[in-house]
Amino acid sequence: MNGATTSASPVGRRPRRQDPGRRDRIIDAALTVIADRGVAGTTHREIARVADVPLGSMTYHFSSLDEVLAEAFSRHADTAARVFDERLSAARNRDEATEAVVALIWEDLLGAGSGRDLVLAVELYGAAARNPTLKAVTQAWMARSRKALELHFDATTARELDAFIEGLVLHSALSTDPMTKRQIRDAIRRHLG
Repeated sequence: MNGATTSASPVGRRPRRQDPGRRDRIIDAALTVIADRGVAGTTHREIARVADVPLGSMTYHFSSLDEVLAEAFSRHADTAARVFDERLSAARNRDEATEAVVALIWEDLLGAGSGRDLVLAVELYGAAARNPTLKAVTQAWMARSRKALELHFDATTARELDAFIEGLVLHSALSTDPMTKRQIRDAIRRHLG
C-alpha cells in the first residue's frame, strides 16, 4: 500500500445529507407561502424555496401539492384546536366558559399577531369549498372545536357557537369595521340567553 487513505464512499459522490426535520420545514414553509400568496399562488417550487430544500424534496416527501396543502392546513387547524382545548378545559363553569370563548375569539383568533392565522383560515375555507380533502380538514377541525365547547354547552349550542366563531373570523378578516370585544361578548351572551 502507498499510505493513502481509502474512502468508504465512491469517488465523486457526496455524502448523503441528513435532514430529519425537512418534512416539517416543508409543511411550515407551505403555511408561509399560503399566507403570503394564497392557495392559488402556492407551488412546489415556491414552497421548496421558502423551506430552503431542493425541489425534488417536495415529491420525495409528498405525492402531490394537494397532500402538502392538506398537511399544512391540518397543522394550522391542530394549532387552533389546541387553543380551544386549553381555554375551555381551564373553565370551571358555564360563565367561565363563556368568557373563555370571548377570550378565544378576541385574543387568540383576532388578537395582535393573528393576521397570518386569519389569512390562513380564510384560505382554508375558500379552498375547502372546492376540495374534498381540505373539506375533511375543516370537518375534523369543527368536530374538535365542538368537542371542546361541549365540555360546557349542550351539543346544539356548541355547534351554534362554533358556527358563530367561524363566521366572526370571516367577518373580521373581511370587514373594515369588525366587532369590538364588548360586541362579541354581548352577542355570545344574547345567544346563550
